Amino acid sequence: MIKEELLTSSYDYELPSQLIATEPVYPRDHAKLLVYNRETQNITHTTFKHIIDFLPKDCDVFLNDTKVIKARIFGHKKSINDQGGGKVELLFNKPINAHEYLVMTKGRVKVGTKILFDDNLVATVIKLNEDGSRIVTFKHHDKEIRFEELVLVLEKIGHVPLPPYIQREDNKEDETDYQTLFAKNAGAVAAPTASLHFTSELFKKFEEQYKTHKVTLHVGAGTFKPVEAEHILDHPMHSEYFHIPLESAKVLNSDKKILAIGTTVTRTVEYFSRTGKTDGECDLFLNPNNKPQRVNYLLTNFHLPKSTLIMLVSSFIGRKKTLELYHEAIEKEYRFFSYGDAMLII
Repeated sequence: MIKEELLTSSYDYELPSQLIATEPVYPRDHAKLLVYNRETQNITHTTFKHIIDFLPKDCDVFLNDTKVIKARIFGHKKSINDQGGGKVELLFNKPINAHEYLVMTKGRVKVGTKILFDDNLVATVIKLNEDGSRIVTFKHHDKEIRFEELVLVLEKIGHVPLPPYIQREDNKEDETDYQTLFAKNAGAVAAPTASLHFTSELFKKFEEQYKTHKVTLHVGAGTFKPVEAEHILDHPMHSEYFHIPLESAKVLNSDKKILAIGTTVTRTVEYFSRTGKTDGECDLFLNPNNKPQRVNYLLTNFHLPKSTLIMLVSSFIGRKKTLELYHEAIEKEYRFFSYGDAMLII
């Protein structure tokens, strides 16, 4: 008999559609915050601006400094007579090597299809993967283009890649709202959303009271990929590029207690804890069968049903307690997902 913790169906819950946040609250730190104390079993409902009141004093804080790029672009297929062919939407995911890139597309394409975009950007499909992704090359003004140059082109012609459950077009405000205050290294196609709740004032107070350290994990489109396998351990976990600076690695190698701001930081830290690697591709799947070894405290948002992210939260506090807290958050009308409210596990 398979344990409930290993069944994908055990991580399901009903969420009223009106609780899916399509825009952030303003100011950012007015978001609700559910605080769960594992030692006392106490649950506290507060707002994010009071987070410092609940954090243990003896911990260092780890943040993800990845920067969301304008990864969503719209073009059309090149036809035989160079007239506009069918429309294609392309979502950049990540570079594979110096000249090949993993993307998702909407619109029928095949190997050899050329997709024309604004600013003389052209993508050529070179492989169709079984999972629906594609591998393409890019040329800009007829010259092969590297990732650093491609990011600059996307900044001019692209759109903020809002998650699929935010069912609206991106706007100018999203360029700021869907970016952390400390975003630095371009490469993510989704924001590390637990960090979106900081205002400049609150983050300044935060840095005054806690030592903060950065890691980079470029959040990929796979973060939204649902777990379709019946058993969670059969799920093919996506991988994402990460880098841990030397100073951050030193702290991780110490016995200092740490707070991870978000699931992306948690996966990066835990991958390092298991492998000792400071850069590469992180494909760690945390769940009740693979619990955290290094992260002591977690700040995170509320995640999709049957997702690897709700399973990650369950690795800290168990599946039953996770669903119990989620149901309480629903009763208290917390806002869910990327632009939603937060939970602190101490």
